[in-house]
Amino acid sequence: MPVIEVARQAGACYGVERALKMALEASDSASQPVHTLGPLIHNPLVVADLEERGVRPAADPAEAGSGTLVIRAHGVTPQVIADAEARGLAVVDATCPYVKRVHRAAARLAAEGYQVLVVGESGHPEVQGILGHAGEGARVVSDEDDLAGLALCDKVGVVVQTTQTAERLAHVVAAVVGRVGELRVINTICEATSERQAAAAELAERSDVMIVIGGRESGNTRRLAQICRERCMNTHHIEDAAELDAAWFDEAERIGITAGASTPAEQIERTVAQIERVVAA
Repeated sequence: MPVIEVARQAGACYGVERALKMALEASDSASQPVHTLGPLIHNPLVVADLEERGVRPAADPAEAGSGTLVIRAHGVTPQVIADAEARGLAVVDATCPYVKRVHRAAARLAAEGYQVLVVGESGHPEVQGILGHAGEGARVVSDEDDLAGLALCDKVGVVVQTTQTAERLAHVVAAVVGRVGELRVINTICEATSERQAAAAELAERSDVMIVIGGRESGNTRRLAQICRERCMNTHHIEDAAELDAAWFDEAERIGITAGASTPAEQIERTVAQIERVVAA
């Protein structure tokens, strides 16, 4: 029987748990419909459970129509909240406090005359929200290659999507140094993200198989899978325990498990139980 070990830091973070609690409290207390602005978190199982409880995603405030609109943990631009309030929606802002910190940092840099670079995944909801606070000249930079041909101002300020890696931030900063007169970097990577990445890397180094649990649209979960795959070739990213394949565990002596920040503890527990059944068969 192989050893099955869950990373010492894995699964739902404070911001996700807070957003779920706020959405459910809104549902329990509201007499009108409750919508989330897009999926509350990047976890289809959780989103489906919320829908069963009457909390449904809406693409925008107009689609929500009336009632309560919950702003998801990723945050939004100030214009989106203003639009929702103008339509008479009761807004519950469940933006993660660590994302709010990025908003404040980006707005402060823009107010002080810096061109803001957001290190992150272009098009990601969190990044879109940050851009809404970062001023007209703000740009998204996924990696150092994105800087090629990008016109930079003399004063540049850098913030980073909360779920990015410190390594990626360092590479971008190194590529900016020397191209500008003044550079200010505010490291806004969430501590919980860093802890999960470090724990996953440590476990992957000594595991024969790594299972990474979380939504496929979850940027932080995809990064965990990448970190694990660099250290353990037999790494598998799943959304649900039903996806497990017995062949993955042939001859494995240690099976490591980690999970993204949008993955509740019960999903991890189900996966552990299913692996135990599979390897015992």
